[in-house]
Amino acid sequence: MALLITEQCINCDVCEPECPNQAITEGADYYVIDPTRCTECVGHFDTPQCVEVCPVDCIPSDPKCHESTDQLLEKYHQLQGKG
Repeated sequence: MALLITEQCINCDVCEPECPNQAITEGADYYVIDPTRCTECVGHFDTPQCVEVCPVDCIPSDPKCHESTDQLLEKYHQLQGKG
């Protein structure tokens, strides 16, 4: 399951550099996560790094993107050119 940045985002800029898959970009009003690049840090870290650093807890799971850990790991491998 990919993550989603909600409108509670304060544009503090701390999440974007933490994403190992470059899935986070600045949107029109607040940061956004590309669900095709988000692996919830599976393959890189034990926990999603954007969630760890977010000061306002505005990064929940995206209810529209249900993926298992195995699917996230496969996406990680594809993004890394290992799949």
